[in-house]
Amino acid sequence: MIDNRFNALAHWDNPNGDRYTVKLEIISVEMNIDGESGGNALPLIEILKTNIVDRKTNERLDGIVGNNFSSYVRDYDFSVLLLEHAKNQPEFSTPDNFGGLHGKLFKCFVNSDTYKDHFNKPPVICLSVSSSKTYHRTENRHPVLGVEYQQDEYSLTDEYFKKMGLKVRYFMPPNSAAPLAFYFAGDLLGDYTNLELISTISTMDTFQKIYRPEIYNANSPAGKSYRPSLKHQDYSLTRIVYDREERSRLAIEQGRFVEENFIKPYQASLEQWSVNYAL
Repeated sequence: MIDNRFNALAHWDNPNGDRYTVKLEIISVEMNIDGESGGNALPLIEILKTNIVDRKTNERLDGIVGNNFSSYVRDYDFSVLLLEHAKNQPEFSTPDNFGGLHGKLFKCFVNSDTYKDHFNKPPVICLSVSSSKTYHRTENRHPVLGVEYQQDEYSLTDEYFKKMGLKVRYFMPPNSAAPLAFYFAGDLLGDYTNLELISTISTMDTFQKIYRPEIYNANSPAGKSYRPSLKHQDYSLTRIVYDREERSRLAIEQGRFVEENFIKPYQASLEQWSVNYAL
């Protein structure tokens, strides 16, 4: 699915639609606490690195790092802390400095020598648009990213990623059913080549068709004004089974793990580090 999507977008000098293939690397980020090493390393973040293989030239090209995004601390924030906070609130609100610690941990990783030793460009995270917001199509169109959408108000996820130092733009690539949310630090349109952008689009458009088929595998594309819905009925399923309920349970389990092994035992140290941390 990813290769077919890539070749459909990278159609120039590609008459048979089979010039490229995409290889994915899972990047697992662990953090040692108190400078220790060994068994107490915390699984902090998982992202993907795309690599592009050009069968015509036999070259292996770097794609984009980021793409999908998994974070134990984010699971704690959304699936433990936010849910506990909501139980005692008459209307929706977020805890004080929600996402602040996670944002600084992410910035610390991206600005670390470890990151710079392995990757030469900032990450781009590509996620689903929010089902709580309405998106409006603009006249701006990019040859690879497609037509740009905008919204009047950022979602909770947008605000959370802002604390990670990432801006957001929404684009619906050619032949996609809905816009994707692209989170980035620099210049999304200027910092990355067309092939790099296509590696992210082909990977994450495929993933979202599996994660959220109601939105990204809908049988009719988004219109001028678009509000995503997981209750949409006119969509097709892929041949890949994805259990959203299981993923929700896993988020709670990982969130509890972080709470018990990181947030609570190191709370004083984390608060002191967060206050003093500055780029």
